[in-house]
Amino acid sequence: MQIMANETVDDSKGQAVTRRRRNSGRATITDVARRAGVARITVSRALNDPGTVSPDLRGRIDAAVSQLGYVPNRHAGSLASATSSMVPLIVPSLSNAVFLEVIRGAQAVLEEGGCELLLGNTNYDIAREQNLMQTLLGWSPVGTIIAGLRHSEGTVNMLRRWGGPCVEIMEYGEPNIDMAVGLSHEAVGNVMARHFLSRGYRRVGFVGTRIEMDYRAGQRLEGFKAALEQAGVGLEFVKRYDVMSDVALGGQAICDVVAEHPRTEAVFFANDDLAVGAILGAQRAGIRIPDDVAVAGFNGLSIGNHVTPRLTTIVSPRLRMGRRAAEMLLARIRGEAPAQKTRDIGFRLLVQEST
Repeated sequence: MQIMANETVDDSKGQAVTRRRRNSGRATITDVARRAGVARITVSRALNDPGTVSPDLRGRIDAAVSQLGYVPNRHAGSLASATSSMVPLIVPSLSNAVFLEVIRGAQAVLEEGGCELLLGNTNYDIAREQNLMQTLLGWSPVGTIIAGLRHSEGTVNMLRRWGGPCVEIMEYGEPNIDMAVGLSHEAVGNVMARHFLSRGYRRVGFVGTRIEMDYRAGQRLEGFKAALEQAGVGLEFVKRYDVMSDVALGGQAICDVVAEHPRTEAVFFANDDLAVGAILGAQRAGIRIPDDVAVAGFNGLSIGNHVTPRLTTIVSPRLRMGRRAAEMLLARIRGEAPAQKTRDIGFRLLVQEST
């Protein structure tokens, strides 16, 4: 039988909140204070601002927290104060190393600033993004970070009505909901096209997956095509696959390209996963890279340096992008006006043996 009782609980800031709960036996901040032999407010300070208590006290409190398995009740705190220290970060994928590095950069800065990161994954679905945002804003976050500049009308309206600090990441352009930090994907395509042309390649193609959903890949394609046309060179083909990118698909793609477009001289793959897979698949199929077909990618993943030949790619500064977005957000949370509301973080062409 579960017993219902009135309980006065303390949130992570030491505030008392009375509510009915099931007697679950879960440790409270009072239990931690008793175990450590300190006041509840001291525990609250140690958890929220460790620098305000002595190392000895922190050690005792940390030990008590660990022994009791105490988890601060963040939801109670948000109900009591109508705010929290949470910052949602919504990305299209948690399996893609590109977004993991962005997350790592943002998390490091936010934690230093006393904020907690809450992750959301949309799977490249803007309707799912809207539902996630609605849920996460209900927790009264202090700010939010969201991937891309393209959202549903409902998401944009929701964020503008909410009115809190918001940073859009991964691409540079307009319009912006509030602030943005990223790079121009059309410029990426332009740079790669000029690189191919400088190598003397004229019969070139593009390979991507789910371009309608991964629209930033589509932007790179448009920039690539435009630069080729400006030089009087037409794009030979665009090969599209309606599945998620991975290394195995890249291996299949290079064989498909050679079979369907045997005169191809170079291929720009939408990302490094595909491009690395193409290099590995070419080796199995007896296709020489770059002698038979040159291969290039996008992102600058470290795996591109561990294949033979090493991959030519565009390096996006993902860790720095995450850090910069978090820094801009924290500045706004502190009430500071940003020096720049939008920042082009740039990229660089890494030329290696695959082209």
